[in-house]
Amino acid sequence: MPELIKEEKLVFKRPDTIKKDYDYTFCAGCGHGIVLRLIAECIDELNVQGDTIAVASVGCSICLEKYFDLDVVGSSHGRAPCVATGVKRAKPNKVVFTYQGDGDAATIGMNETIHTALRGENITVICINNANFGMTGGQASATSVIGQKTTTTPLGRDPKMFGYPIKISEMVAMCDGASYVERCGIYNVPSIIKTKKAIKHAFENQINGLGFSFVEVLCTCPTGWKMKPVEAMKFIENEITKTHKLGVYKDITR
Repeated sequence: MPELIKEEKLVFKRPDTIKKDYDYTFCAGCGHGIVLRLIAECIDELNVQGDTIAVASVGCSICLEKYFDLDVVGSSHGRAPCVATGVKRAKPNKVVFTYQGDGDAATIGMNETIHTALRGENITVICINNANFGMTGGQASATSVIGQKTTTTPLGRDPKMFGYPIKISEMVAMCDGASYVERCGIYNVPSIIKTKKAIKHAFENQINGLGFSFVEVLCTCPTGWKMKPVEAMKFIENEITKTHKLGVYKDITR
């Protein structure tokens, strides 16, 4: 048996940036755990764990310090880009990123997101778009798609009553200070691989001093959507991507 163990090759391990003793508090089938792992892998690969500061906002993103072995700053709802701006200006040599939901970055904090991009702050914003307020009961957010049923749109989102969805990546890409904007997803293995590349590229842009980077990740919320996990994956691929189309919306390095 010892001889067999010696012959085994390590193919998968916990990233150093993830705490050894952690317990995810996310709902079953939630995509946050996947994205957090991707972020941790990128930080490890770039060897910047000791120089990275995360900014957590209100929502399912609020408990980052429980999962990441990083310095983490808390902020009020929607204000993470403002806090990250202050951290980056005080510590310009640090890698600073926010981790926010769509209810935070694209609804309550839309103004802060846009103005931070317009200023070209050299930070990275990661927006987890699950098209609802996942933590507070599954209410509609600014990104909820037409026809989507939520606790505040039980008959489906009707544009005549609730307006049309905000397309946050397209709006951020129009800001002159934005250097990189991409929308990706985590509904299958290829999309997860692309999402990791996007997050890593955003961090690299910041390290190279290129300005504001924004990565939007279409993410599952089985509890808020009242779906089974596999059904939620298909809902992203077959429905949400019709409105929130995947792709690179801006990249000054290409």
